[in-house]
Amino acid sequence: MDNGVKGDSRVQKQARSAADAGWEVVLLGMAPGQKVVTWKLGEADVRLVPMPRTFTARANGWVRRKASGAKRRVLGAKPPAAAPAAAQPAAAAAAPVAAAAPRKRRLDGIRTAGEKVTHGVRRGWDNTALVVYKGVLGDRAWQRLDPQLWKFEVAFGHVIDSLKPDLIHANDFRMLGVGARATRRLRAAGHPVKLVWDAHEFLPGLNSWVDNPRWLPAQVMHERYYAREADAVVTVSERLAEMLQQEHRLPALPAVVLNAPNAEVPDTSGEQIPDLRESCGVGPDVPLLVYSGAAAPQRGCGIMIEALPHVPKAHVVYVVGRPQSGYMKQLMARAEELGVADRVHMVPYVQHWQVVRFLSGADVGVIPNHHFPNNEISLNTKFFEYSHARLPLVVSDVKIIADTTRSTGQGEVFRAGDLTDYLRALDIVLADTQTYRSAYDKPGVLEKWTWEAQARVLDDVYARLLPGSPPARN
Repeated sequence: MDNGVKGDSRVQKQARSAADAGWEVVLLGMAPGQKVVTWKLGEADVRLVPMPRTFTARANGWVRRKASGAKRRVLGAKPPAAAPAAAQPAAAAAAPVAAAAPRKRRLDGIRTAGEKVTHGVRRGWDNTALVVYKGVLGDRAWQRLDPQLWKFEVAFGHVIDSLKPDLIHANDFRMLGVGARATRRLRAAGHPVKLVWDAHEFLPGLNSWVDNPRWLPAQVMHERYYAREADAVVTVSERLAEMLQQEHRLPALPAVVLNAPNAEVPDTSGEQIPDLRESCGVGPDVPLLVYSGAAAPQRGCGIMIEALPHVPKAHVVYVVGRPQSGYMKQLMARAEELGVADRVHMVPYVQHWQVVRFLSGADVGVIPNHHFPNNEISLNTKFFEYSHARLPLVVSDVKIIADTTRSTGQGEVFRAGDLTDYLRALDIVLADTQTYRSAYDKPGVLEKWTWEAQARVLDDVYARLLPGSPPARN
């Protein structure tokens, strides 16, 4: 996996359940530093490997350096030292300041114009490179458009070769190429191996987080270049399975493995599960609204803060991987502007097997996603976690989540990004939380949303590729 494993519940559950089924499992991830880090996850071995400290592969013959946060000198020579203030009359002392103001504005204007021209030239060069390389190389153009993808090969390739696995489970789009190339090498060396690609999202519909027009096309080309080399594909929803089969002309529909919580909590050797309300410092009678998971503008997290002035007794808690990230600081700054910062709490993730119990201390689970392609096509992790925590839901009208919430009766739906409609849905749920909690008592609602049920699907995929290996669960 192209992360540090600890914040990724899906890969942790995969590794633990596969090991429980009898497979010998090594879970590879990215080390935070330049030393290998290892630990046990149940019977699975976790190994975090260092990424290259520097990576000098060049795209299009040049390397761009982002000057974020760097101090820049204004065009022109260093200003001369001013005479001592005591030696100047008051009017004379003010004159250089008055003269300097328009000069500074002119220089700032020149600098801004220059930056715009430079950005435009770079953007034009990026677009030209995209067209030229795609036309000449086809999907192989990813190697030129984003050579940084090779750093994952540098980190993981030799480790996979040394393990000589019988099956490689490649999580998400970056690891697909790593797994496919390792499969080629092992087979060429006479070692039979199978490749499973686990597609977590629909890459062409991804909202790129990189300010570079080459980045997303490069990832799409990379995925398309290797997708058909997988012996089996699994993914996170039925709709995404259909889209992947169509996009890559896959011979079989991918198997669906939902990222649902464990019904049975693994043995944690008496480890105490934190209490959500204690973490926030609020009592049992305070209405507590929770958002859990990765936070970003396209996930609509800000609407929960915008609503607080209209819901005077409620508190909001974000359970996130990085409570001190730049985006979370922006949210807190907005809460301070609105005078509600004392009712906003940010707490870090807990262990994935503790999440359901931890979240159960809230009154409402909120999923405020905006309308982006990948938000529309699956039930996300927090939906399942909220459900097993038996939380009433307030969700935006992204399709699959909204349709499911309406059909089960476990919450209310509002128009994405519409504060007035969010407040309407929230008021309805807070007025009768018990009715929405009772939706989880209906037979079959939660049973199908467990990792144990999903692990059986994954076992079947493994066993079909490697007959005679550890059997599927009964």
